[in-house]
Amino acid sequence: MTASASPASPVPARDPGLQPERTRLAWRRTTLSCTVVAVLAGRQAAGEEISVASVVAVSLTMLVWLAFLWVAHRRMRVVGSSPSPGAMSVGGALVAAACTVALAGFAVAMVG
Repeated sequence: MTASASPASPVPARDPGLQPERTRLAWRRTTLSCTVVAVLAGRQAAGEEISVASVVAVSLTMLVWLAFLWVAHRRMRVVGSSPSPGAMSVGGALVAAACTVALAGFAVAMVG
């Protein structure tokens, strides 16, 4: 008995549904969380005596926040402009992860 080959059926077009919207909203929530962390860091530093360390900590926190904002904005634009956006670049993912770790490290340094 031989198996007969069946013709390949065409693959239907991908219907993204609400996935791009959910992804964009997730990036907005994450950006809001980073903004809250940056504002709280500035508030913590403002409550102390102004020192070189507090100015450096706040400056680095704002720099990291701006880097995360840049990555998030780029990703939200890609997700919002295409019904089938590609995967996030490795560089963008690394920058987002590094910003998250850096903000956590700055928080520990400011509290400690």
